[in-house]
Amino acid sequence: MEFTFSTPALLFPAISLLFISYTNRFISYAELVRRLHDRWQDDGSPVVQRQIENLRRRIGLFRNMQVAGAVSLLLSVICMVLLFFGMQVAAEVSFVLALALMVASMAFLVVEVSISVGALNLQLQDLTGPSTDTHER
Repeated sequence: MEFTFSTPALLFPAISLLFISYTNRFISYAELVRRLHDRWQDDGSPVVQRQIENLRRRIGLFRNMQVAGAVSLLLSVICMVLLFFGMQVAAEVSFVLALALMVASMAFLVVEVSISVGALNLQLQDLTGPSTDTHER
């Protein structure tokens, strides 16, 4: 396989779309934190406390997926610079690390989405009672 400037450039569109998604999630988190803060000040119920704890976990995962994605982009740029200076092996190592961090970012996203879906299902159970869907976790 020929490793040229176009190889690391393949990650740029994916990373751009990923960060648009992450920015939208961040805006949603900020809104949710504000709402939970107001609810906590109003009643301080154990349900709100559990939601806050759940949100803390999700925000930690979100931070990790953002950092992994950003470092992946940085390594892709470094890869291109290394290619420019003819440092083929170092560029390939940088690209492999960029790919690994992109995979890590996606793994954090999968875990965070799973936790988010669990939180939503708890809210729905609060409204409708226990679910009978055997595919839920």
